[in-house]
Amino acid sequence: MKIAFAGKGGVGKTTLCAWLGDYLARQGHDVLLVDADTALSLGQACGLGPEDLPVPLNAREDLVRERIGGGYLRLNPDVSDLPGELSVELPVTAAGGIRPGRKRLLTMGSITGAGDGCACAANALLKSVLAHLVLQEENYVLVDLEAGVEHLGRGTVAGVDALVVVSEPSRRSLETAARVGALAGELGLTRQVLAVNRGMGEPELPKMTGLPDNVVHLPILPSLVERQLAQASVLNLADGPLVDAACARLLASMGKNS
Repeated sequence: MKIAFAGKGGVGKTTLCAWLGDYLARQGHDVLLVDADTALSLGQACGLGPEDLPVPLNAREDLVRERIGGGYLRLNPDVSDLPGELSVELPVTAAGGIRPGRKRLLTMGSITGAGDGCACAANALLKSVLAHLVLQEENYVLVDLEAGVEHLGRGTVAGVDALVVVSEPSRRSLETAARVGALAGELGLTRQVLAVNRGMGEPELPKMTGLPDNVVHLPILPSLVERQLAQASVLNLADGPLVDAACARLLASMGKNS
């Protein structure tokens, strides 16, 4: 199953992606986490130190030249080997007697905008790898998208199975979530869940065209607030049972059992 995470910057989509990936791996599933956000913070959220983070794919000029070319661009290169070769292993803690699955991280870097000159070759490689992952990868693939609506606007995740639209309970954040949901719907991606993060209870949300009907509320977690001042990892929190319960609700809202 391929799941993408989108939303306004700073709402916690990277944190939620890291949580769900860890939860699935602890349930025995093999998971590939894909960092396609400009901030490139998914690895650190999963517990990697700065020195252990892989070089983003869009910065690998050698691979860009090899697979895409320099003059006439090859727009459909063979990239089937790249996820395996460029991903790094992430640790998984066994839980409840379940044999954990494999958890890996692939750092993509951002797909840049039109008119960025030589970036078009790197863009082509990134889009080819994303397309391969959402169409060919057999295991769970979780994609942390760039903040905003750019990836969806370019149709780069049209083949994912589900979209988690992450928002805070604020007007501006929900308006961005509604635009994300509407664009995804235009692409035919109708399996959507709205994850309302850092809320107090389950407030009634304003009616906005595009907001997903399926809603999962995530409370403020005191252990995460305390942790964020000291380290980047969002895993192994004291509030772990609440995180796992939220992940289980997300999967249930997608119609997928863990």
